[in-house]
Amino acid sequence: MTTPDPQYKEHVHRSAAAIVGGVLLLGIALWLGVDAVVAGKGSTPWRALAALLLVVPLVTAFTLRPAVFVGQDRLRVRNPFRIVLLPWGQIETLRSGYSNEALTKSGAKFQLWAIPVSLRARNKAARREARRVAQGGGPVGGSGGSGAFGGSGRGAVSDGPVRAESDQVMDQLRELHEARGAAESAQGEVVVRWAYEILGPAVAGGVLLVILLVVG
Repeated sequence: MTTPDPQYKEHVHRSAAAIVGGVLLLGIALWLGVDAVVAGKGSTPWRALAALLLVVPLVTAFTLRPAVFVGQDRLRVRNPFRIVLLPWGQIETLRSGYSNEALTKSGAKFQLWAIPVSLRARNKAARREARRVAQGGGPVGGSGGSGAFGGSGRGAVSDGPVRAESDQVMDQLRELHEARGAAESAQGEVVVRWAYEILGPAVAGGVLLVILLVVG
């Protein structure tokens, strides 16, 4: 009798800093745009509408949209202009450098926009790790916990190396990849879909804005 695979509840990683920045940028854009539409003269209101049609989708794409959905059988990556379905069995490795990336067995590379690398956070973690080692390698508080990337909040005290939060997330993804990569249900093809709901309005807004600027 075979034992069924344990169920893994899907969870999502997003950048809280990007979301806050996106909300602020959208607020400013809408404030300026609506003011130009209401108080503008001549072709100014139309230019403002075209600019909003261009700017709002782009700001949304790079701030509010990115997310990484982690499931038992696959990784679903929602980047600014694409959605990528990556079965664990198709992933060759998860790499961290100046950005976090998933590399497939076919050689394709997909950046994980929702899990940005912070060199400042890495340097801070390295300093804390150096202090921990200098103090005898005892437990350090605060290396766990919930944060911008949706951590589980367990283990506020850790006796392992101090790591930046995005690096902790990548470690968790690597562990899940190692555990599920050979599972039958985690096989399949990599699927890439373009985000036409973002690209369409942005292209339309850009073309309309250029026409209005040329026509005057």
